[in-house]
Amino acid sequence: MERLPSWIRQHLAALRAVLVLTAVLGVAYPLATTGVAQALFDENPGLIGQSFTDADGNPVAKYFQSRPSAAGYDMLATAASNLGPEDVVDTPDRTSLLTQVCARSVAVGRLESVSGARPYCTSDGVGAVLKVFPALGKPTRAVSVNQACPARPFVATYQGVAVECGKPGEDYAAGRTVPIRGGATAVVPADAVTASGSGLDPHISVAYAELQAPRVARERGLPVDQVNTLIEQHTTGRPLGFMGEPGVNVLELNTALDKG
Repeated sequence: MERLPSWIRQHLAALRAVLVLTAVLGVAYPLATTGVAQALFDENPGLIGQSFTDADGNPVAKYFQSRPSAAGYDMLATAASNLGPEDVVDTPDRTSLLTQVCARSVAVGRLESVSGARPYCTSDGVGAVLKVFPALGKPTRAVSVNQACPARPFVATYQGVAVECGKPGEDYAAGRTVPIRGGATAVVPADAVTASGSGLDPHISVAYAELQAPRVARERGLPVDQVNTLIEQHTTGRPLGFMGEPGVNVLELNTALDKG
């Protein structure tokens, strides 16, 4: 039998490689990983975070609350918000990351009967940010861009210039962005106001769990010490003994509370 030309043999080898890799990586591997993931999550639903809110999205007071989720704890929509620390100015169609954090902190503070104040946040729960004009040189105008009129600006003056409230629809892009730290000390932990990278994190910090313990104990008619003991029992250590921080599995903790 006549030997095939080398260029045909090369194309046939490439075709076989494509077929084999397609079967292995495009079919077998996805099926295997999906099966393993389903088995793990079916056996241990505590691997996925859940919300403990009512039909209107309000926290159910007798339960520990999970950290915020940009994905709504939907495994098919797992994602972060992709917003970073420089996202501090609200726009007509989107709330900045800073204002989201400030609003969450106020809400958590109200729920837990503690101060929801934190640096770079106004008392009404938006980012404490000024737009200063001109962008360079001595200020002649300052606007609290995240506080729409007729709101009272969180500071009266900036470098001798009266601070205005923000006028909806006015373009402040030409101004210099100046976040104002203020003197607040945060009581509400960071994981109570920021979402995880996956949006599916089932854990909260020990500090956030301890902050919620008095409310949960009160709502359930339990001693706070008993609730704190359950927190300790459902606290996991650092991964590999040194990575990250200890965490409390919220689903497992709430399930233990329901079992009494």
